[in-house]
Amino acid sequence: MLSDTIAAVSTALGEGGIAIIRVSGPQAIPQVAPLFKSRIPLTEADSHTVHYGHIVSPLDGEQLEEVLVTVMKGPRSFTTEDVVEISAHGGVISVRRVMDLLLQQDIRLAEPGEFTKRAFLGGRIDLSQAEAVIDLIRSKSDRAFSVALKQVSGSLSTRIHELRHTLIETLAHIEVNIDYPEHDVESLTADFIKDKSQEVMQGIDKLLRTANEGKILREGITTAIVGRPNVGKSSLLNALARDNKAIVTDIPGTTRDVIEEYVTINNIPLKLLDTAGIRETMDVVERIGVERSKAAFSDADLILLVLNANEELHEDELALMEQIHGRQALVIMNKMDLPPRLDTGKLRSFFDEASIVPMSVLEEEGLDTLEEAISALFFGGKLESGDLTYVSNVRHIALLKKAHRSLQDAYEAAEMLIPIDMIQIDVRLAWEQLGEIIGDTAADSLLDQIFSQFCLGK
Repeated sequence: MLSDTIAAVSTALGEGGIAIIRVSGPQAIPQVAPLFKSRIPLTEADSHTVHYGHIVSPLDGEQLEEVLVTVMKGPRSFTTEDVVEISAHGGVISVRRVMDLLLQQDIRLAEPGEFTKRAFLGGRIDLSQAEAVIDLIRSKSDRAFSVALKQVSGSLSTRIHELRHTLIETLAHIEVNIDYPEHDVESLTADFIKDKSQEVMQGIDKLLRTANEGKILREGITTAIVGRPNVGKSSLLNALARDNKAIVTDIPGTTRDVIEEYVTINNIPLKLLDTAGIRETMDVVERIGVERSKAAFSDADLILLVLNANEELHEDELALMEQIHGRQALVIMNKMDLPPRLDTGKLRSFFDEASIVPMSVLEEEGLDTLEEAISALFFGGKLESGDLTYVSNVRHIALLKKAHRSLQDAYEAAEMLIPIDMIQIDVRLAWEQLGEIIGDTAADSLLDQIFSQFCLGK
């Protein structure tokens, strides 16, 4: 399969200034050469050079498109193979013309993520770096982008290699003990295993401490804005999004369905869900909206309960507060520009002072306070900075936890002076589990599943 030449559009489909079509494979240059007319034949072009010319029909030489072609010869390319990138005019017709000609040259359409998969199989990047590429593309904040970029450059890979090197030393020591038991003292080997296991477990703990923050940066915080009708939920979403995404009227029940919007607050990505006002209603459509609101409310990582400070607490709101109690939640006392009538005593029996945010969305007052409260709730007020490696991938987190458990088993077995060859099984298992993160011990089915999540052309 790696002997095939593959091609795909690497830029978004639709109208644009430029569309880039990427071609990769051991025969990429000679296969594209008959389609490209330029001053210098493509087969004679130096690596990492750009050439102006035209895409022509190989049958009659008709000029079909004006392009720039970049040549990158392997192994100094993203895929480690010869790569040709064709920069054409952005547009559906232009891209289709070029792609049709390429696919007639015994070049096949690339599968999702196949360029990155070839970079992995060619040894240019490991599996954790490959997975970070998709995080880079899907980043929803500057901080998430920076974390992904750092992982693409190998920050996590370096830590995993260091931990695995320690385990290899441990396994080598155990092998010597098994092969030459007369030259070793079993209790000393047990102490050595305990020390090394503890050292690696501490390294894993350090990575796992960033897991919650990393997962939030990668996936965002699903935030449900809930409350009774006409308390200002849609106005709050519009204020946070800095745009009029939701219809706002004085008529209760205007929002009939869950409205989604992504925003970034203090470098924290939020997936905002503006829900229908929760109340008893005979309106069939509104009732469906209320049921969807309750489902969104149940699945949310963060709940923003919006109350009208100009009204007394309603029994529906008291019921909501009962459900929210103990979850990650903030209470928005909206409409503070009007005379206050809400009983804050009842409110404080459910929530502490830091969880209550007075606001007037209409007057745009209190937004900064809300943003700081959200940041404090999840990150203690600020994200870690500096050379911290965030672990954000769910697969990586699960494997780190498994490796930690395996090493804990090895540590406890060494304490009980269980035979060394039995302890070796747990140490080797931890080594393999860490290796699965970077792809050293990953199954083909796992690789296929990971790269299938990529877009075409990457």
